[in-house]
Amino acid sequence: MSTAELAASLGVKIHAPEPPTEIFYTRAGRRLHGLDWGGTGPGVLLLHGGGLSAHTWDFVCLGLRGAARLVALDLRGHGDSDWSDDYRVATMADDVIAAADHLGLARVGLVGMSLGGVVAAHVADTHPGRVERVALIDVAPGVDFESTGRMRAFMAGLRPVAGLDAVVDAALLVNPKADRASVAHRMSTLFRRAPDGVWVPKGDPRPPDFPAILAAIEQLPTRLARVPVLLVRGGRSKVLAQSTAERLVEQLPDGELVVVPDAGHNVQEDNPAALIPALRAFLTR
Repeated sequence: MSTAELAASLGVKIHAPEPPTEIFYTRAGRRLHGLDWGGTGPGVLLLHGGGLSAHTWDFVCLGLRGAARLVALDLRGHGDSDWSDDYRVATMADDVIAAADHLGLARVGLVGMSLGGVVAAHVADTHPGRVERVALIDVAPGVDFESTGRMRAFMAGLRPVAGLDAVVDAALLVNPKADRASVAHRMSTLFRRAPDGVWVPKGDPRPPDFPAILAAIEQLPTRLARVPVLLVRGGRSKVLAQSTAERLVEQLPDGELVVVPDAGHNVQEDNPAALIPALRAFLTR
């Protein structure tokens, strides 16, 4: 099943099924990667969560195409971007600005899921003249970090494998409510096939600095005080409680909360059809 066919099976309405164009750019000696979905509307950069890649936005970008100029980025150490010895939020935020410069985008909207949302908020705070608005996906101060323990352990345990079916089976044990075809798509984008036929994880296996990331999450209200913000919560997310999401929106001068039903933490993969109209309305208003 192609990516477009899989997206359609999840209820995404697609007007242009063509795959994106790959882009590469360099900052501070690191080669960084993104997926350019094209479009002539406002420039929008999409930032994935920890352990994921730019491909986590495939379904959303297929449905949003035509509403904005969409480019999904691989954060350093993820996807097809180089690994690094520096994974500070500030460093990744500078990578995002470098991507905007490479694309010739003076001002952008940012969509960030989990870690990507933290990076987006840092960009908005440190480069206020470059950011029009920020959509956060399932992240706010007070997130239940412990609820991510099984998934973090699974991601940390990824190793070279002969075939991806076993990895998909293991992922579904961690998240039984996930759609198998969607999980298989995700795993196919998180591994690369080596010349000997073995599937090798793309991401840097070194663990992130979780204390630093959690500290950065607590700074979100301050960092997002100068931009319109859409906070999206997955209706069945264990990471972000409803009361926690509401508390962040109440602290923001221009904040809005949308709850996407039948979605956990990975809202963009669990229910892209319901996420797309919320993002379209916010990013183009």
